[in-house]
Amino acid sequence: MEAMESMNRVGDGNGTRDGEGGLRVELSEVPETLLWNLYMRAAEARRARTVLDDPKAVELVDRVDYPFEETFGTPSPLLAQGHALRVRTFDTAVRAFLDEHPDGTVVTLAEGLETQFWRVDNGRARWLCVELPETAEVRRALLPDEERRRTLARSALDLSWRDEVDPARGVLITAQGLLMYLRPTEVKDLIAGCAERFRGGALVFDAVPRWFSARTMRGEMRTAQGYQAPPMPWGMDAGELPKVRTAHPAITDVREVPPPRGRGFYYGALAPLMRWLPAVRNLRPTMTAMARFS
Repeated sequence: MEAMESMNRVGDGNGTRDGEGGLRVELSEVPETLLWNLYMRAAEARRARTVLDDPKAVELVDRVDYPFEETFGTPSPLLAQGHALRVRTFDTAVRAFLDEHPDGTVVTLAEGLETQFWRVDNGRARWLCVELPETAEVRRALLPDEERRRTLARSALDLSWRDEVDPARGVLITAQGLLMYLRPTEVKDLIAGCAERFRGGALVFDAVPRWFSARTMRGEMRTAQGYQAPPMPWGMDAGELPKVRTAHPAITDVREVPPPRGRGFYYGALAPLMRWLPAVRNLRPTMTAMARFS
């Protein structure tokens, strides 16, 4: 399926601008999840007491010609906030990296329409976004490449993307919302490939617990509107995090990156407590972790 069917544009004398129809996007299966992620971030960003300041996400939802509500339903405030807090966890990791390596490179694997660059960029770092060709087309149309930020149309599993990165000033790789859609052997090979090439660097990724993965494989994760989440073959419980070190000898440290406290009782009190309760710590929908390479 074509990722981008049409763009209505009217010349304005200084270039082009979107017409009333905006950009019509048609994606399916895993690539379509980038629209769900964008929709959730924008829904939370529109709130008066938001936990995520993301005007770029709001702008994109307003520009894209796509039936967000008809496909995904009305955003659940609880779900949207949870997604936004996960996003902030990645933001925190990237900011910390940029504090130590202001001229380093941030490699984002399959970030879709993530707008992290506009939230955390320091004005000096290089950003490389590695995307499947169909999603790269959409990203470039909505978020055109700039001098320090570009999109590479290539699968994250095609490790030749590593040749596009200069590791001299530090490298941080992020895989937000990616690994769960890969097979276990592919996850291990990708992590090992990063560890092998980028010594002294790090990888930030998220994982769903095994029960969540199993439900998606049975086709049980579906919205009221009928949208079914794609299968997620790879799941990892919080207690299994140390196993990541077995992917490659260069992995020296693996630790969970806790999300910030949020709004309300669940995200303000209960969710932070769940990290420390053995009986429920593996029930959390997502876990964010960082693997460091020696």
